[in-house]
Amino acid sequence: MTRILIVEDDSDIRGMLARGLEAEGFEVGTAGNVDDALSAARTEIPNAVVLDITLPDGSGHDVCRSLRAGGYPGPILFLSARDEVRDRVEGLALGADDYIVKPFEFDELVARLRTHLMRRESAEAPRTTLSAGKLTLDLDTRQVSCGEASARLTPREAELLAMLMESANRPVSRAEIFEKLWASQGGLSLNVVDVYIGYLRSKMADFVRHGGPVLTTVRGRGFMLELKGQSFRH
Repeated sequence: MTRILIVEDDSDIRGMLARGLEAEGFEVGTAGNVDDALSAARTEIPNAVVLDITLPDGSGHDVCRSLRAGGYPGPILFLSARDEVRDRVEGLALGADDYIVKPFEFDELVARLRTHLMRRESAEAPRTTLSAGKLTLDLDTRQVSCGEASARLTPREAELLAMLMESANRPVSRAEIFEKLWASQGGLSLNVVDVYIGYLRSKMADFVRHGGPVLTTVRGRGFMLELKGQSFRH
């Protein structure tokens, strides 16, 4: 269940928010000051934080700053009576995702909260496909395709192609490829990179006539997936 931490020193507002968010299907934790907020965020990590600025032992800015410095990734929404532009800018500059001015409409708060949660979830979702020009690689099945042509890759070939696709039109050195894909395996040399580049070229040989990218060697720089009409410039 999605957990929301409400940090608000006004017990009436805190209670209203807790009851309302629970009615919307959220699990809710509450805190009324900086110390309790940071403790709650550490013990039961929330999916999002609704944060007042004025707190009895400090500021919501302190909470936001500490959470972001500690690597907290979830949405942080400031909820404050301060409505000056500089207040909003300061809050957002500290790493908050939104700034809602009191008095506020509860339905709007819930809508914004859900929007930020969905955006964060979408951003964190693992990719299952990669695309570069007309080339598509399914990371689950390791099927690479271009137009009507397709080929099935081995796990290591798929990892190598994914690395090249993510750096399309930019040379990737042998050393960089080796470090990422083979450095943890003993007894191998940089030559293994050339061997697997050869495997990929063989399996992708039919892609060029379908407008697919070309796997080229850039002298002194490494290997590059060159998209048609978008050549690398030295």
